[in-house]
Amino acid sequence: MTQHGHGAVAPAEHQAGVLSRDRVTWSVFAKPWADLSGAQLGSLVSDIGFAGVEIPVRPNSFVTPQRVEARLPEFVAQLNDSGVVPISVAADLTEPTFAACQASGVPTIRVMAPIEADGYIASVARFRAQLQQSARWARQYGVKVGVQPHHGRYVASTAQVLDLLDGLPHADFTLIWDAAHDALAGDDPTLTLEIAAPRLDIVNLKNAVYRQLPPEPGHESAGRTRTQWRSWFVEGADGLSDWSTVMTQLRARNYAGPVCLSAQYTEPDGPLTEVVARDLALARRLYESAAAPA
Repeated sequence: MTQHGHGAVAPAEHQAGVLSRDRVTWSVFAKPWADLSGAQLGSLVSDIGFAGVEIPVRPNSFVTPQRVEARLPEFVAQLNDSGVVPISVAADLTEPTFAACQASGVPTIRVMAPIEADGYIASVARFRAQLQQSARWARQYGVKVGVQPHHGRYVASTAQVLDLLDGLPHADFTLIWDAAHDALAGDDPTLTLEIAAPRLDIVNLKNAVYRQLPPEPGHESAGRTRTQWRSWFVEGADGLSDWSTVMTQLRARNYAGPVCLSAQYTEPDGPLTEVVARDLALARRLYESAAAPA
C-alpha cells in the first residue's frame, strides 16, 4: 500500500469503489494494544477499518526503546503484511530511534514538550535545545520530529508549539495538531488549522470535556476557593471539539495526510474496539459530508 506524503495533495485517480474519504490515511494510536506483535496489531486494526498506525516505543510496549533497532523493522514489515502503514512512532529523540525509523520506513517521531518545575520559559528553552540537538539526526536519517500540544504541564496550544518551532527547518520539524487538546485549550480549529498548515504533519482526532472534581474527603463543608476540574476523554460526538468543523477545514485545505484516532476514552462505553470503530465511522461520515474544496 502506498502512503500519501503527509499534508500533500492526494492523486486525482482512485481505484474503483474507493471514496474520496481515502484522500486521508485513517490511522490509530496503538497505545491500548502496545503489547501486541506487528502481525497481531495489523490484523486487529485493519479489521476495525484503519490503514495506518502510530507505534508506541516505550518500556511497556512490544517495541521498547532498548530494542527499537532490532524490533521496529520486523514489526513494521508485519504491519505491512496486513495492509497497514506506520505513520509515526511515539518515542524519545534518540539516535537509535531515528535509525530504526529510517530502516523501517517510519516518517515521523511524535513528541510533546513538558513544562517542568522550573517553569515555562526554562522548560521551553531546554526542550528547544533538545530539538536543535536532534536536527542532525533528522537530516542524517530523513526522519521528521512532530511536536504535539498537550493540555496540563506541557506546551499546550498550537500557537505555543509553533512559537517553540520557530526558526527550525520545516522539512525536519513539524506540528501534530490534536482536536481534543485544541478544544481543552479553548481554541478554534478554524484558526489553529490555518496557522498550523505550513507545518502540519498529522491530525490527531480525539475528544474531551472538563468534569468537575468532587470535594476531597473531609473538605465538603470547609469550602474551597475555586472549583476543581479535570479532563475527561469521550467519544467524538460528545466532546468540546466540533469534529464537523475540523473535517470541513481539512477538506477546504485539501489535506491528504494521516488522521490518527487516539483511541483514548476515560470510561469507554463498551469494548474499546467497538468504541473506536464508532468514532472512525463518525469521522468518515463527517469528512465525506464536508464541503469539497473549491
